[in-house]
Amino acid sequence: MSDEAADGVLFDLDGTIYVGDALVPGAAAAVDGLRAAGVGVGFLSNKAIERRDAFVSKLDGLGVPADESAILNAASIAASYLARAHPGESVFVVGEPPLFEELAAHGVATTTDPGRADVLLVSMDHDFDYDTLTDAFNAVDEGTPFLATNPDRTCPVAGGEVPDCASMVGAIEGATGRSLDRVLGKPSPVAVEAATDLLGVPLARCVMVGDRIETDIEMGNRAGMTTVLVLSGVTDDAALAASDVEPDHVIDSVSDLDTVLPALP
Repeated sequence: MSDEAADGVLFDLDGTIYVGDALVPGAAAAVDGLRAAGVGVGFLSNKAIERRDAFVSKLDGLGVPADESAILNAASIAASYLARAHPGESVFVVGEPPLFEELAAHGVATTTDPGRADVLLVSMDHDFDYDTLTDAFNAVDEGTPFLATNPDRTCPVAGGEVPDCASMVGAIEGATGRSLDRVLGKPSPVAVEAATDLLGVPLARCVMVGDRIETDIEMGNRAGMTTVLVLSGVTDDAALAASDVEPDHVIDSVSDLDTVLPALP
C-alpha cells in the first residue's frame, strides 16, 4: 500500500477490539477516527459460535456501533460457501446453535444422521464429546468433503484461552485418518474473497488488524494487505519471534494504530 492512506481497515474482534466482555482501551476511538476520515471499516471474526447480530449487539454495548453488513464471521462465510459450492447437499455439523441458524438462513440443509451426510462441517463445540466424535467418524468417508469453519487452536477469553475448532478437527482427523480438506474462515482464500466483497475495494489498498499471526496476519499477507499485529490478544513477543509469518507492523493495541497507518486526509 506504500505510504498512501488506506481505503479500508479490517479488524479482527476477539483479542483485538475486545477481550472477553471488555473493550480494549482506545478501540472505540480508533474506529471512530477511521470512519471520520472516510476509511471503510469492517470486522472479520473466526468465531462461529455467534451470529452476526450478536456481534452487532456486543459492539454497540461496548461503544463501537456497527451494522451487520460490516461484519463477517466464520459461520456466515461457511454458510455462504456451502450454499454456493454444495447446493442441495446435506451437511453434518459439529457445532453450536448459532452456526446451524446461519446455515439455515442461507438455505443450507443439515442432517443429524451421519449416514445421510454429504459434507462434514466442523466448528467449535462446547459440548463435543465421544458421542460427537463417533457421529463425525461415521459421517465422513474417503469422498466426503471434510471442512472446518476456522483453524484456531484456542479462543481468547478473559483470563486466558480456551480450546477452539482445531481441537475438534484434530480429534476427528485422528479417529478417521482423514486430513481436513478446507478451512473456510481466516486465512483461507474463501475468507479473502468474502473480505473483498465486504470492503468493496481492492485489499491491496486495505489494512488487516488482528492478534493472531496464523490467521489474521497470514490472511492479510496472502491478500497483499498491510498487516498490523496487536499484542492485546493471544500473541506475545515470544510467539511472534518463533513465527515464520511476519506482520508489517506490531503494536501493543489498536489504541496505537495511528502510529503505523499512513496519514489520513
